[in-house]
Amino acid sequence: MNLYEMPSRGCDARGCGHYGAPRGGRIHRGIDLTCESKTPVGAPVGGVVTKVGWPYIGNFDIRYIQVTCEDYRYRVFYVSPTVTVGDTVEIGDVIGTAQSLKHLYPGITDHVHLEVKDPDGAFVDPTPLLQVMRSLYC
Repeated sequence: MNLYEMPSRGCDARGCGHYGAPRGGRIHRGIDLTCESKTPVGAPVGGVVTKVGWPYIGNFDIRYIQVTCEDYRYRVFYVSPTVTVGDTVEIGDVIGTAQSLKHLYPGITDHVHLEVKDPDGAFVDPTPLLQVMRSLYC
């Protein structure tokens, strides 16, 4: 499923899914897009897969995939990868399947998390990108 077709996660027992939402002593640096576990997840942009990693120290079940395009890094979290580092993808190409988070965070809505970093490594709010892409897919 294309990320831009997934609904945005509102608020649930574990917090809110918008960029800038409070997360205890930090803020949410991405946006959450709801989907069922095992949903195929499409690449947010065309580019090269530059990282397939684990976001949580000591937890090797939860994964993320990074696609780089023009030195911007697009990371999609909570995805079982079907791609490897070095693969070239086009927007919407399946890069993996959504993972369930309910065993880690009871009460949470299953979702994938999209975050973007600019060439200097600063976080960029992906909300405007999501809005433009949704208008193209309507």
